[in-house]
Amino acid sequence: MASLPSSPIVFTVRRCQPELVAPATATPNELKLLSDIDDQNGLRFHVPVIQIYRKEPSMAEKDPVEVIRKALSQTLVFYYPFAGRLREGPGRKLMVDCTGEGVLFIEADADVTLDQFADALHPPFPCHQQLVPSSEQVFNTPLLVQVTRLKCGGFILVMNLNHTMADGAGLSQFMNAWAEMARGVTKPSISPLWRRELLMARDPPRITCNHREYEQVPDTNNGTSTDNMVLRSFFFGPAEIATLRGLVPPHLRRCSTFDIITACLWRCRTKALQIEAHEDVRTMCLVNARSRLNPPLPVGYYGNAIAYPAAVTTAGKLCGNPFGYAVELLNKLKGEVTEEYMHSVADFLVIMTRCSFTTVRTFIISDLTRARFREVNFGWGDAVYGGVAQGGAGPFLGVTYQVPYKNAKGEEGIVLPIWLPSQAMDRFEKELNDIFRSQSRSFIMSTL
Repeated sequence: MASLPSSPIVFTVRRCQPELVAPATATPNELKLLSDIDDQNGLRFHVPVIQIYRKEPSMAEKDPVEVIRKALSQTLVFYYPFAGRLREGPGRKLMVDCTGEGVLFIEADADVTLDQFADALHPPFPCHQQLVPSSEQVFNTPLLVQVTRLKCGGFILVMNLNHTMADGAGLSQFMNAWAEMARGVTKPSISPLWRRELLMARDPPRITCNHREYEQVPDTNNGTSTDNMVLRSFFFGPAEIATLRGLVPPHLRRCSTFDIITACLWRCRTKALQIEAHEDVRTMCLVNARSRLNPPLPVGYYGNAIAYPAAVTTAGKLCGNPFGYAVELLNKLKGEVTEEYMHSVADFLVIMTRCSFTTVRTFIISDLTRARFREVNFGWGDAVYGGVAQGGAGPFLGVTYQVPYKNAKGEEGIVLPIWLPSQAMDRFEKELNDIFRSQSRSFIMSTL
């Protein structure tokens, strides 16, 4: 199975001097504590989200930069913590200093049209570094936004969000509010709620559940080394999903598409990394726990309400058993996330001083299909692509995101940007080819 060609285009992006966009009106000057789920070590990094829009004839007289900048200022009145600065207090406790200083906004122009991207409207994007502003500093720095006009009248919007401030559902809520303001409303349809005390540790904290996602395990091989990493995107359309579903035993046939894709990737990745048969491997699925609490978290809550329970087995069992073995592990996994589990996680993180989850021999995957980033409409209609800009980042470099995607043939499916060491990526591709060898369709989308 041959790789789809990546776009060979090279273009230049001219950036204007960055400016701070503050809330349109005065906002409270206060300190707001993040929750004990928010401020764990593994979330202290930036997530770049990219939205790509085509020219919209009805908006021909509108400048997307001006529309989006003005709407951002208006939206920050309601989401004013995003205009503040993250601080670290005693015990590594994170809080937002609501200073109202604003978000760093970059206006840019690129000498390229959307059509010139051809089939490369997915990670890795051509000239990625010019389109996506980056920041390594987590504390005392503004959030970043860049809007890049294209020669065709389309544009690309990127927001670099500090993950401690919001999860995928929270960011989607903010971006939809921003888009509503751009379309002319005076306040968001969903009022934002801070309420981070709902996911604070109990007093006294007590660990009541098993949290294998935070086990500190030794790295006994170099299979997870971040040296010589490459990024490729893979597309699972209706045919690929049907093929995988055909491998599932009858009693699991009603499992989710997320589960069967995750099971496939976990097995192929484990084989590609050549992990010894006796070594433990794990997969962690990010679970939105908003509805798992009783009562559920209130509508409008935009903080992190995620857990990543871990399924653990040995590499030998994962790869030696039928496909349904991995699917069944995943099917049981998500049911572990209950209200008690979430409180236990918060307590665990306080007792263990906000430790990191383990990344050793771990496959981490997040479902962004329900975040509906493609449906964020600033007045230019749905996005051509909406989701992560480059796959995992920070401690999440090894993470895979399931992002809704329409390929060049017009098929709706899931695109998955995956990072692996170069040689392991070649083996990963071969493992996938072995599964889909009956199909002649192109599967791998591009390489960075």
